[in-house]
Amino acid sequence: MNDNKLLPLREKIDAIDAAILELLNQRAMVAQEVGHVKAETNAPVFRPEREAQVLRNMAAKNTGPLLNEDIQLIFREVMSACRALERRVVVAFLGPVGTFSEQAVYKQFGHAIEALPCISIDEVFRATEAGTADFGVVPIENSSEGAINRTLDLLLQTSLAISGEVAIPVQHSLMSKSGTMEGVTRICAHSQALAQCQAWLNQHYPHVERQAVASNAEAARMASADYSVAAIASEIAGHQYNLGIVSAHIQDDPHNRTRFAVVGHLNTTPSGKDQTSIVLATPNKAGAVYNLLAPLSKHGVSMTRFESRPARTGNWEYYFYVDVEGHAMDAKVKAAMEELNQDAAFFKILGSYPCTV
Repeated sequence: MNDNKLLPLREKIDAIDAAILELLNQRAMVAQEVGHVKAETNAPVFRPEREAQVLRNMAAKNTGPLLNEDIQLIFREVMSACRALERRVVVAFLGPVGTFSEQAVYKQFGHAIEALPCISIDEVFRATEAGTADFGVVPIENSSEGAINRTLDLLLQTSLAISGEVAIPVQHSLMSKSGTMEGVTRICAHSQALAQCQAWLNQHYPHVERQAVASNAEAARMASADYSVAAIASEIAGHQYNLGIVSAHIQDDPHNRTRFAVVGHLNTTPSGKDQTSIVLATPNKAGAVYNLLAPLSKHGVSMTRFESRPARTGNWEYYFYVDVEGHAMDAKVKAAMEELNQDAAFFKILGSYPCTV
């Protein structure tokens, strides 16, 4: 009886799937035409501002029952597959495979890319600067532990520009080869992950040695080869290295998130909802920081982030990393940037890019 009811529904789904397939291939053919036009003008394959507009548009038009985030996930992969018909974009990230950085790569670019794991944040920048990778994805800020200082230092020095941002929820699990803590003498993780799980570790395993390693995925790899090592990492990394979960979601902050920056040689155009990142320094005198930021208020530009970093000159001088709403091409942002450039002892636009979708 149930089969009699399901059969016409399945036939209907099959017909819809066939129509979707035909439309997907029509879209792909148009994308190929776009690729030919881009090739004539040497335009970049990946345009983050255009893709952000498509994803926002799909969410705005969605009437359900599918959720907006599911619709955007589907269209991200559709655009990724169509983009790959032109050329597979190479994206460098902090490896090895299984890191949150890798998750950020796929969230931003989809899976039809060539992902290039690197041994350090420095190497991500080097690979992208040298052209080995088209883009790099680097962690820039964690909601619990604050800025990733090495990324800030490298952004100051690099010729690359920020062309996008990605936010990833960070959920840590304690894992081992056996799935238990029997025989475990060390808990390994990236220093940030150890800090993000400190209270939980203090409560449950206060006497087990903790060791900071290059990445959580590296910790997972170590645990896969040694029964005396437990790793704090994502469940994806655990699956990659065949680890058993001792305890899931052990991060102290249940809303823990990490923000990643996409860096490359591309300067994006306005998408309609953008952010601009700058770094500046002030003369060492009273009221200098207040006076320096006055142009933002004067031109009605909202500041969303303010972070200081020592200039390492030995003179107690600082660089200030500032995020503001809007694109550098927007009239009010442009006017504020011009004034900042005139007044600052040092000024650099790190990039204008679409806000995370």
